[in-house]
Amino acid sequence: MNEDIRFVQGNEACVEGALYAGLEFFAGYPITPATEISEHLSRRLPQIGGKFLQMEDEIASMCAIIGASLTGHKVMTATSGPGFSLKQEALGYAIMAEIPCVIVNVQRGGPSTGNPTHVSQGDVNQARWGTHGDHAIITLTASNHQDVFAMTVEAFNMAEIYRTPVILLFDEAIGHMRERLVIPGKGELPVVERLRTALKLGVDYHPYLPREDGRLPMSDFGGIHRYNVTGLFHDMWGFPSDKPQLVHDLTRHLIDKIQNRVHKLARFKEYYMEDARTVLISYGSAARSALHLVEERRTRGERLGLLELQTLWPFPTGLVRGRCAMARRVIVVEMNMGQILREVQIAVEDPEKVFLANRIDGELIMPPDIKKVLRLVWGKGV
Repeated sequence: MNEDIRFVQGNEACVEGALYAGLEFFAGYPITPATEISEHLSRRLPQIGGKFLQMEDEIASMCAIIGASLTGHKVMTATSGPGFSLKQEALGYAIMAEIPCVIVNVQRGGPSTGNPTHVSQGDVNQARWGTHGDHAIITLTASNHQDVFAMTVEAFNMAEIYRTPVILLFDEAIGHMRERLVIPGKGELPVVERLRTALKLGVDYHPYLPREDGRLPMSDFGGIHRYNVTGLFHDMWGFPSDKPQLVHDLTRHLIDKIQNRVHKLARFKEYYMEDARTVLISYGSAARSALHLVEERRTRGERLGLLELQTLWPFPTGLVRGRCAMARRVIVVEMNMGQILREVQIAVEDPEKVFLANRIDGELIMPPDIKKVLRLVWGKGV
């Protein structure tokens, strides 16, 4: 058995997942705690014929991967809080122009330059609402390195299937900790390739005309087809238009192609949920502490379970509602002021049974922190 087993940082697991998925072009700018992604790719990509560019800033980095994606390549950039803020306008452009790309945000404390070397999960709502206008977005996360690898591959697949930017929202603790990673053999995980149009030279190509299955075949920009790319509302040829019906239909298309597939896009893990009367909902590094507490309390006969979310956006409302239907109480474990808490409260039938266990001081939330909230809730008779 020739398993490729490594002992790596989470950032390196992300690199390996991107390369497995077929990454060909990376543009980025160093920023703690995401810098290791750039460092590893600066060595690895040239070895396989890919291109690595250190750009002058985060705005240029996002624009560079958009251009490279249009020419037919799988692309990625990586950053943290302040850099992610700078990418928002170009992110909106990629949404409107339907350009596949992957954006990694290894979260740190904020706002502003905040707490560069400490953990946070404060960018969850920014990932959803950071760019302006009505839009939908796919955002994935993970709590361990094997899942970081898998979610990175998923991100590239989803970007290609839905012709959209996909955000990988990891956090500093996951990015910098080291643990075992098994690199799957080629073909063990599905990899979705770019869907290119079969239309030949001289045939009218519609870059924004979906097939019956909803996918939009692409033609490499600069290749045999000449077409327009714009951030303005546009027709099926890519030319700007302000016709009300067209604007309405394109807005609906950009949103519906993702929001109508919430169940298909949902990635999650569940532990001891069959008989759970207290359900913990968590994600990223916080989910590791939540799982530790659940397993400890189960040994004492307490009926706790954990729902670990790996798709944060579009939020899997139906999944959460169904899994929490029999719970007497729900504890959301996260490292912010309750950004997923609000979504859970909307999802469940009784929002009064949803409580928050959190930290916002740059330190990893630990099992005793969650236990305090449990005791408080139980003390109120909930």
